[in-house]
Amino acid sequence: MPRANIELPEAIAYLSILDEQGRLDRELEPRIDEGLLLRLYRTMLLARRFDERLLSLQRQGRIGTFPPSSGQEAAHLGAVAVLEPDDWMVPAFRELAAELWRGRTLESVLLYNAGFNEGARIPPERNDLPISIPVGSQILHAVGIAWALRYRKTDRVAMVFFGDGATSQGDFHEGLNFAGVFSLPVVFVCQNNQWAISHPRSRQTRSRTLAQKALAYGIRGIQVDGNDLLAVYAAAGEAVARARAGEGATLIECVTYRLSVHTTADDPRRYRTDEEVEAWRRRDPLTRFQNYLAERGILSEEKIRGSEEEVGREIQQAVERAEEEMKRLADPLALFDHLWAEMPASLREQREEFIAAMSAPPREDRHG
Repeated sequence: MPRANIELPEAIAYLSILDEQGRLDRELEPRIDEGLLLRLYRTMLLARRFDERLLSLQRQGRIGTFPPSSGQEAAHLGAVAVLEPDDWMVPAFRELAAELWRGRTLESVLLYNAGFNEGARIPPERNDLPISIPVGSQILHAVGIAWALRYRKTDRVAMVFFGDGATSQGDFHEGLNFAGVFSLPVVFVCQNNQWAISHPRSRQTRSRTLAQKALAYGIRGIQVDGNDLLAVYAAAGEAVARARAGEGATLIECVTYRLSVHTTADDPRRYRTDEEVEAWRRRDPLTRFQNYLAERGILSEEKIRGSEEEVGREIQQAVERAEEEMKRLADPLALFDHLWAEMPASLREQREEFIAAMSAPPREDRHG
């Protein structure tokens, strides 16, 4: 038999609507009403300024290690904005703007990063999972949720976020394969920020794109300019609509960049150049979106200044409230709570001994 090429049903497209020079493709521009555009802008601005404040607080020793998200806001905010409240959002650990969009409070972020488990509580009315630190493990969780949504015959959708490094994990391939086989209503959003900690994307895969990995599993794939909120919004809207209609999963590769450190325990100067960072800084999604809104007459210099001041006050008030809550929660007697529905006698005895030890005057140093 002669050798013949196999025709694949899909191809990988690249989508950009608003580029870093401010050029807009009006034919592709999604229809977003002014109120939603302003809400998107404010959430992006809040996430950026809060991220900067978190970094300052960590350097002061007031919170612990955390992963900054500056530079990647459009890649997850544009996607999550197309979800309905009853849909499911499954984050990795660098989706601050998306979490704020879904209703997470600034105080909970501060508490969590200061080491208080109370900061990880999610109200039952929010169909969100907590952040996932193990790389890629949340992909399987989202696929499981999507399976349940399909089994229950709902029109709900699950959306999961992960970085380019997760595409090197087995969880990614298992999740996409399962979603493809069972045509599940799940949208996979890959934030390709070029670096898996210190490992560049070029050394993770020989694939020209990450989006093309979708083809191997029989699902849709698309690569978008991840710093273009309009492009991410449009691609995610199409993917969610297909999922709701029972047409299966989509992999969206958002090409973006991490402007800051991987986490506050990282020194990116050891593995990337200042020139690379500055080149990507010129593609800043916040500046690009702000200029777009100004061009449309939706934002003025006065409104921009007002938003900055308002966001600054909101963040400061949240920090003050969170630090007051930390004082209340930092009770050493909490060691004895949350273990038993009814505290046993042995634990009560230990608790009383602990109280007595804390109340006792300090012992004199007899060897001084």
